[in-house]
Amino acid sequence: MTPTLRTERLLLEPYIPEDEEDFVALFQDTRVSQWMGDGPASEAADRALFGRIFTKVYAQELFDIWAVRRDGLLVGHAEIKPTDVVGGHEIIYALAPAAWGFGLGTEVADAIVAYGFDILGLTKVYATVTAPNKASLTLLDGIGFEYVRDITEDDGSTTRVLARHLAASDKSPLAR
Repeated sequence: MTPTLRTERLLLEPYIPEDEEDFVALFQDTRVSQWMGDGPASEAADRALFGRIFTKVYAQELFDIWAVRRDGLLVGHAEIKPTDVVGGHEIIYALAPAAWGFGLGTEVADAIVAYGFDILGLTKVYATVTAPNKASLTLLDGIGFEYVRDITEDDGSTTRVLARHLAASDKSPLAR
């Protein structure tokens, strides 16, 4: 079962059915969805995705996925999951535009990386970022991710694969 994580300003906890409207609003915001997966999807597809969190991901305990809350409001989404694309565990995070510019992305990414190292016992965590997403590339660079390789997608776009290795100096933000 996906555990609840706390950071200085955020609560990462499993989704509840009442989160559907906020989840769909987050994923329907093209400022957010342009950077996720294959880009914007239909509202019906996002609702189906939300449903699969409960019927597949949580039900089969496939991987960890969280609603990101600040002051009780859903402000983002986070995951850590094994993927064939990187041959290991990948972190995924998204924040609503109203939460941008406050360092919350760094807080979320740090928390899920720490979870991967401390709880899942990983020694390396990956992230994949579309090359034009300079904000995420800068954020990940700032928390110790390093360039691994580029993937040329079917549409000709470039996805950067980054990795962060467990270091002796890593201190969990979850323990603060």
